[in-house]
Amino acid sequence: MTERANGMNAETGKMKDAEALPASAAVAAQAAPVPKRRKGRRRMLMAAVPLALVLAGGGYWLTGGRYVTTDNAYVHQPMIPVSADVSGRITEVDVTENQQIAAGAPIFRLDPEPYRIAVAQAEAALASARLAVEQQRAAYATAEAQLEAARSILEVQNREQERRQALVKRGVNSAASLDDATVATRNASNDVAIARRQRDAAAAALGGDPTAQTDDLPAVRAAIARLDAARRDLAKTRIDAPVSGTVAQVGSLNVGQFVQAGSGIATLVDANDTWIEANFKETQLQGIRTGQPVSVELDAYPDLELRGKVGSIGAATGSQFSLIPAQNATGNWVKVVQRLPVRIQLDGAPAGVLRNGFSARVSIDTGKSRLDQLR
Repeated sequence: MTERANGMNAETGKMKDAEALPASAAVAAQAAPVPKRRKGRRRMLMAAVPLALVLAGGGYWLTGGRYVTTDNAYVHQPMIPVSADVSGRITEVDVTENQQIAAGAPIFRLDPEPYRIAVAQAEAALASARLAVEQQRAAYATAEAQLEAARSILEVQNREQERRQALVKRGVNSAASLDDATVATRNASNDVAIARRQRDAAAAALGGDPTAQTDDLPAVRAAIARLDAARRDLAKTRIDAPVSGTVAQVGSLNVGQFVQAGSGIATLVDANDTWIEANFKETQLQGIRTGQPVSVELDAYPDLELRGKVGSIGAATGSQFSLIPAQNATGNWVKVVQRLPVRIQLDGAPAGVLRNGFSARVSIDTGKSRLDQLR
């Protein structure tokens, strides 16, 4: 038993020695010096990778910058306020909310009866003005005739005075008869002057031109103008759409409601005139020019890409058109990057797709990269 145990211990020692040999060999391998060529390759690789990344990034930056992009862009369509030119009570509403209507179609109507009465009164006033002109023409003709008669009497009195003067010189008549003839002549002359003034007054009532047409006289023209205004007011009791579009905000229109002239009571959105207003940062405007091609993506339709061009560049930043412009002459001034509106004209869009206020993403092709700009 003792010999067997000693034998087993001897074998175990041999196995431990065998296992210890590879470990010592590994330690010896690690302790062996690395060749200098392998270290040089590693250093070159560590320097080349960052350099390649820097060159790639610089190249990407230099070749970029051709497209200027912003997502601060919105669809715009004209919003036309609908109002009545005259006051009145609504008698009929012809449209519903969000209804598509054509230009000239009625939106609502006002009570026309007061304006019909006004037209009748204006027509009566015009007839009275024309009648007054005819009466003035008759008065002028009468004054003209009276003037001619007075002139004839004056001529007779002048001849009678001359005849009596001759008779007095010959001693046939007395001086008293000559005095009577002289007084009669003066009275006839006064009658001519009075008749002339009456004729001139009648002519002035006819505008200074007795031969003018009746409707050309000032009083008649004023009556015609009042009649035209009354007829216009009557026609304005029907409120029509000025352009084709979509009617909005008509829910407050009710039959019997009184409407004041000029008050906005509905809105008409003209979908035939659509553009994009993109607000670019002032630091992005260097390469933007009118006429450059533009691509537009809508948040509402991600798969739809629209094409257009730069129509115009705003005259001032949005802050300058605000109701309360910023006052930067204070001690609490903080610099904020301003944005300038750029109008994008669309080449075409599917009918009924675009809505006023839609959010969009606009990309302008300036045609020049940063490298081109540096040249």
